[in-house]
Order: sequence, then C-alpha cells, then structure tokens
Amino acid sequence: MKFKFFKAVMVLFGVFCISSVALAENLEIKGSTTVLPIAQKAAEAFMKVHPDVNVSVSGGGSGNGIKAIIDGTTDIADASRFIKTKEVALAVEKGVYPVPFGIAYDCIVPVVHPSNPVTNLTLAQLKDIYMGKVKNWKDVGGEDKAIVVVSRDTSSGTYEVWESLVMNKARVYPGALLQASNGAVAQSIAKNKFAIGYVGLAYLNDDLKPTKVDNNEATMENALTGVYPISRILYMFTKGWPEGTTLQFINFVMHPEKGQKIVAETGYVPLY
Repeated sequence: MKFKFFKAVMVLFGVFCISSVALAENLEIKGSTTVLPIAQKAAEAFMKVHPDVNVSVSGGGSGNGIKAIIDGTTDIADASRFIKTKEVALAVEKGVYPVPFGIAYDCIVPVVHPSNPVTNLTLAQLKDIYMGKVKNWKDVGGEDKAIVVVSRDTSSGTYEVWESLVMNKARVYPGALLQASNGAVAQSIAKNKFAIGYVGLAYLNDDLKPTKVDNNEATMENALTGVYPISRILYMFTKGWPEGTTLQFINFVMHPEKGQKIVAETGYVPLY
C-alpha cells in the first residue's frame, strides 16, 4: 500500500514538472553583436525577475536579426542601425510590420594597438585608409609600417553605419580583413601592432587604443550631444507592436532604473 501511494505521488510530481516546463515561456532575441552585451545582461536580469521565462540571445549581425523578425524566427531583433527601405518593403509584403525601439546611444570607435603612437585621425584620413589610398602609418603620423585594415562584413549594422558616416558610400578596399563581430575585430587589433579597426563602446579594453576622430573623443557626453562624428542609436525591433512577454522585456530594457542602468554598466550610453 505504501509503495502504491509513493508511486502515485511520484506520478503526480512528474506531471507537475512536465506541466511547469510546458508553461514556461520562451523569448528569442537575435541580431547585432554590438547590442549583444546589452541583450545578454538584460536577459539575465529579466529571468531573475521572471523565472518562468527562458530568454535565448544570439548574435549574427543586424541584417540577420531583421531578417529573422521578417521570417518570424525571433521575437526581438537587435540592430545597430535602422531598418532599410528594402527590408520594410519585404516585411510588408509578408504581412509583417517591424516596430523599432531605440535603447541606447553608441560611438563607433577607431582602434589601434596600444603601442601605436597615432592618437587622432580625421574622417578624411579614415576614409582614405579604408579605401586603400593611405597604406602606411607614416602618412598619418605613425611609424613607417604598412597599415593592416580590419573591417566588418556587409551584414553588420556597424559596417553600414561606418560606410555611411565615414566612407560616404565608398567601398572598403578588397585588401581589408573582414571580421564577423566586434569581438573578432578587437582580437585582431590586440594581436597586430600595425592594424586598425573599429568597434562599439562596450568592446573597448586595455588591449585596444581608441583614437580621437577630428580631435573628438568617443565619450558619453559627446555621443549624446552629437559632437563625436561617428555616433548612432542602437535598436530592438519587434514583429508589430509587442505584447505579453515581449512587451515586458522591451519595457524592462527601456526602464531608467533597470535596463537603462544595464546599458550604462555595459559601456554604452543610456537614452534616459
């Protein structure tokens, strides 16, 4: 009799566990590696408050995140640039209406190896370096060494903002080393004394030396005032106006004492 009672209790316990798993909600977030640090920390904090929600966060680039929103394979798309007209057209064609939420400000920062003596570059010099017109550091105040150019791939929102604000739509020259993420760019620069790349604020570390742009530093104040010339807004997109858990997460990220505090802790500039 005792064995039957124990067995019945265990069966009920198993049913309860299965029901709990079934009731747990999943929230999928994909996209920009620039926004990734914010999304990851926000997800961790959100799940502590909402233990019944599983938040999955992955990178892949802004373009891939927006594509995932259009295809319906993610709940939230992280993007380090605004949605393109052709992406809007494709979304509407599929009956999807992406809604943007600005969550932070960021600076795209040119970075070199700490041993590099160059401290300032103009927008014109950066464009010439990335077009392959300036190939030696001595031409911009550095050593007589060839410049190793590191850039991002074309699916990156960071690349697209760089292309717009620095390159003025000119193409990065074919000899540039293309990387898939901010982290990969940072590693490339840290390992090469004569390389130059660009990363978001959150990826700056002791292994990188940020350069000024037109004598302006990449700081919170300069990002907010627009003084720093390569600034941008970071976004989260939803498939239509968010509801339920998706809305709760967006509200969490936008909250001045919650998500926006995480934005600052991550190294980016809070909107509020």
